[in-house]
Amino acid sequence: MRDSTPAPRIGAPRLAFPALILANIVLAFGPTLVRLADVGPVAAGFWRLAIALPFLFLLARPGLKAARPSARQGIAIGIAGLFFAADLAAWHAGIHHTKVANSTLFGNVSALVLPLWAVFVLGQRLRPLQIVALALAAVGAAILMGGSYEVSPRYLRGDLLCLLAGLFYAIYLLLVQDARRRLDSWSVLSIASLAGALPLLIAALAMGERVLPGDWTPVIALAVSSQLVGQGLMTYAIGWFSPLVLGLSLLLQPAVAALLGWLLFGETMSMTDGVGALAVGAALVLVRLPARA
Repeated sequence: MRDSTPAPRIGAPRLAFPALILANIVLAFGPTLVRLADVGPVAAGFWRLAIALPFLFLLARPGLKAARPSARQGIAIGIAGLFFAADLAAWHAGIHHTKVANSTLFGNVSALVLPLWAVFVLGQRLRPLQIVALALAAVGAAILMGGSYEVSPRYLRGDLLCLLAGLFYAIYLLLVQDARRRLDSWSVLSIASLAGALPLLIAALAMGERVLPGDWTPVIALAVSSQLVGQGLMTYAIGWFSPLVLGLSLLLQPAVAALLGWLLFGETMSMTDGVGALAVGAALVLVRLPARA
């Protein structure tokens, strides 16, 4: 499995890194929209995919015509979609049993898994600036965790579900990154979303969740922001960067979630939280400097 994840491509487009950053900013709105939805958490995951599917396949049509996926590629992307469905089911369920900041932090444990994968599985060597970036990101995440995380049995179930979701998401990202070596982003995202939608619907019905929304606004906003825009940008950008850069970029989501908690729910954002967010931002700048050189 040493070569299952590609190294970043040479000559990445200038918009690739901004797309990666914007993707994580947009995805940070997901937990708030899941909480606002009047359907079950797994059902919210189903609608996130189902509403986006027609638009995804419309966007993917030119790419699918130009390079039709082989049976092996389709199966691989389908497996990625199943892991994505498992990620959404566990994460959305966890969001209802813990704080928004906790769910975003634990749901992005892939920020740690991906760099570890790059170093210990792919054998990638870290440059000095990348080591500094990783250390800065770890410090920033720890500061954000210290400011927002509350150790309490009340949140244990939700935290564990979000942690499990983060592991599923890391596997999904690695599978999608491999698929992006041969197919365009919309083709990969549309097939993965199709593979994940039905399992989520079946799970929601089996759990007795409310599936049909009374208010469609939150689930439509979730589909547009998280799946079309957020995952669309993420799937595009993922083909150009190493697991280290991808992992560090995911740490932007807890920082944005802390800001949203302050703006929308009146949660206090201390000076310490601001320092943590700045440390994560500085890490994202440093990790790009060797590539630019």
